[in-house]
Amino acid sequence: MSPLSGITVVTLEHAIAAPLATRHLSDFGARVIKVERPETGDFARGYDERVRGLASHFVWTNRSKESLTLDVKNPESLAILKRLILERADVLVQNLAPGAAARLGLSHESLSAAKPSLIVCDISGYGGDGPYRDKKAYDLLIQSEAGFVSVTGTRDEPAKAGISVADIAAGMYAYSNILVALLEVRETGRGRHIEVSMLESLVEWMSYALYYAFDGAAPPERTGASHATIYPYGPFPAGDGKTVMLGIQNEREWSAFCEKVLGRPELANDARFASVSKRASARDILQPIIVEAFSRLSAEELVRRLDAAQIANARVNDMREVWEHPQLRARARWVEVDTPAGRIAAPVPPGLSGREARMNPVPALGEHTDAILTELGLTPERIAGLRAAKAI
Repeated sequence: MSPLSGITVVTLEHAIAAPLATRHLSDFGARVIKVERPETGDFARGYDERVRGLASHFVWTNRSKESLTLDVKNPESLAILKRLILERADVLVQNLAPGAAARLGLSHESLSAAKPSLIVCDISGYGGDGPYRDKKAYDLLIQSEAGFVSVTGTRDEPAKAGISVADIAAGMYAYSNILVALLEVRETGRGRHIEVSMLESLVEWMSYALYYAFDGAAPPERTGASHATIYPYGPFPAGDGKTVMLGIQNEREWSAFCEKVLGRPELANDARFASVSKRASARDILQPIIVEAFSRLSAEELVRRLDAAQIANARVNDMREVWEHPQLRARARWVEVDTPAGRIAAPVPPGLSGREARMNPVPALGEHTDAILTELGLTPERIAGLRAAKAI
């Protein structure tokens, strides 16, 4: 038995934040019924065709779910959805446009009177009230509003993250709050309303930068792949043109680095570099010293020296190298899952083994519609009528 076996989640979701949250619930055994628009479905299905014709974002966030197509603007379909929620669901998750769920009668206030144990999780860009409530909230826009872009990039140009960090942050906070709410239901029998905004989620992740700029102080500088306030901490070129990432965070490491990697033990006592903050301030002086020493070493030789000196280091891998990563292979962190386009490799969720994780197929659009409606007692004739009316 998986930890969340017996829990049913109904979700009106699209894009990333809500689908990621519910996929994590499905990883631990929850039944997740994904309600999608007939014919088109979750618009993330059309983001790209990189996985044998399927969209990369959709494949990532939607395995182990059941796809139910319903036109919620159709009164009969909406009535079916409400039956499904009230008769089957422990949790309702939605990230529709602000106010849309409430207009459909799917707010916590509307549903909890009939089902007090129901957990309702609303995910949005900015929250359910306030002056920004109705603004569109794509991931890049939230990265900008949360200040993330202002501290990411180079001195000359800001940059966004290469992945959807605002969506991921919101999805993970939704997931963790739902788990807490399930524990509360077990103790009290009462559900609760959870509201997670992308802005508030990413601002929480920005807390180090916010405190660094506390009380009007200057914010962290943009320093590319290097750390803004610790040095040396970031990418350095080796003599063979390859890049090695390293990080030094204390004086013991700095002394070992000077002696065993640079071959310059006298630098450990140089007053210009005598603390973390002084090294960060003197990076323009220190950087050419390090690069000159590294120019005589290949990346492989450099990594061996760093390992011997117990200095943290890493390769700067591309996606092909991550697919082939020896550590992931050694720990059996890949399994195969089914999709409408055939079997593909997928990373096992952190904290679980391949035997523990629920790694069921990525659903085709509407794949489970007939089965779910039959479960609710609809006859084949009524299902056929709904399909003819394009209500499902």
